[in-house]
Amino acid sequence: MRKKIIAGNWKMNLTGAAATDLIEAIKREVADVDKVEVVVCPPFTELKAAAAACAGSNVMLGAQNVHWESAGAFTGEISAAMLQAAGVKYVIIGHSERRQYFGETDETVNKRLKAALAAGLIPIVCVGETLEERDAGRMEDVVVRQTKTGLADIGAELSKVVIAYEPVWAIGTGRTATPAQAQEVHALIRRTLAEMSDGDVANGIQIQYGGSMKPDNAKELLSQPDIDGGLIGGAALKAESFAAIVKAGV
Repeated sequence: MRKKIIAGNWKMNLTGAAATDLIEAIKREVADVDKVEVVVCPPFTELKAAAAACAGSNVMLGAQNVHWESAGAFTGEISAAMLQAAGVKYVIIGHSERRQYFGETDETVNKRLKAALAAGLIPIVCVGETLEERDAGRMEDVVVRQTKTGLADIGAELSKVVIAYEPVWAIGTGRTATPAQAQEVHALIRRTLAEMSDGDVANGIQIQYGGSMKPDNAKELLSQPDIDGGLIGGAALKAESFAAIVKAGV
C-alpha cells in the first residue's frame, strides 16, 4: 500500500514571519495525521527557518530546485549539499514552470535527479504535457518521453523517486482535468515505470497529481487507484486549505 504524499510548492511566495507562521499553522492542523507524508517547499531564502519550524513535527521540508554540480561558477543555482545543510529532505525537479521559463529539459532534469539521489535527497520529478501537446494528440508521447529520459540510467534508485504529473493544459487555462483523465495518465506513467524496472518497483512508486488539486476535488482525485498524492500550488499557501487536502488523503 503506497503512502499518500502531499507536498506544498510555495513557488516565489512568503518571507520571514509569514513563512514560519504558515508552517506553524500547518503543523497544528495536521499534527494527528500519520497516514500521509506532508511536505512544504518554501523559497531557498526561507529553508533554514523552515527547517527549524518543521523540526520534531510530521511536516517534512522540501526545496524547489537543485543543480547537478556540487559547487562552481553557477550564479543563482543551489547544490544538493547546500540543501542538505539547510535540513531539506525532498526536492522538486523539472517543474513545468522551470521547463517553460528557465530552459529546463529532460536531460537537465536527469542530471539534477542524479545529483539529488547521490546526496540522499528524495526527488519529486515533474512530467506533463502542455495544452498544445494535448490538443495535438501527443500526450502519451510527451509523458512517456519525459519519464523515460528524465529518469534514465538510475538503476535501482528508481524506487526512491516520487513522480508528479502536471497537466500543464489544465493549469490557469480554464480547462479542468477530470479524475478519470488524471487517472489515465497516472496509469500510463506507472506502466512506463514498469517497463523501466519491474512491476514491484513501479507499484511502489508514489505518483502525485499536480493539476490544481484543491479541497473540493482532492478526495475524488486521491481515491483513484494510481494517484498517490498531490503537488499543491496556490492551495498550499493557506494552512486551512492545505490541511484539508492532506486530510483528504487519510
